[in-house]
Amino acid sequence: MTEHPTEHPGFGALLTRLLNHRGLGGQDLADRAGVGEGEVRAVLAGDDPGANLLRRLAPALGLHTVDLFVLARRAVPDDMAPLDAAAAPWVKSAVTAAVRLPATERRDLLRLVRSLPQEERHSRFAPRPVMPLAGGPGTWVVRMLQYRNLTWSGMAATLAFTTPTYLSAATYGVIGSGRKELTPRLVTDFAALLGIDARDLAALTDVVLREVPPSPTPHVVDAAALLWAARRLSAAQARHVCELARSLRKD
Repeated sequence: MTEHPTEHPGFGALLTRLLNHRGLGGQDLADRAGVGEGEVRAVLAGDDPGANLLRRLAPALGLHTVDLFVLARRAVPDDMAPLDAAAAPWVKSAVTAAVRLPATERRDLLRLVRSLPQEERHSRFAPRPVMPLAGGPGTWVVRMLQYRNLTWSGMAATLAFTTPTYLSAATYGVIGSGRKELTPRLVTDFAALLGIDARDLAALTDVVLREVPPSPTPHVVDAAALLWAARRLSAAQARHVCELARSLRKD
């Protein structure tokens, strides 16, 4: 693992890492995003990306737009944030119950979540500050998980049920503050739950994976999809999904 800098390297540097890993150039990305090559090259050279550009780049890169906003250290717009912070404990419990269901029932649960009507937002989503010492890789991944409506305890439970990573809730605060470096194991497991290719996340975080990571298992893939879809649920909706997931368990 390389030594991480004391400050955020800048979005352009992160984007360069990702493009280099994928064997792409600025023109390739510009063509895929439908934007001018000059816009992309300016960002790669260190200019701060605008919100509209981030929205165009994300699908071209195959990433969630909210994750690019996190990487660029921009405020996440309300339309990308979880609907209801009060849903967090129910989301966590729904996901941890769902991963123990058969594949068909996991997919049925995911279809239900996606079909629920979008309710009105009543408050702005404000994730718990992570008080980063350096604004480095740990801060980014913890913030991405927060924008999946996971608290530190939610991260601890969900990662423990879906991956080999078993850490205390407080440890996620330590990771987010930059006081604990990311390891290849953490990068691989964070990536699985975030729905990001582990090699992409390793490139972004500058963590060397000594071996090609195995593909996430189907139940982890479904957990990541359910976690992402559940961001749009109100607390009442999330509770309904959670209770249904628990009722479907045979144990």
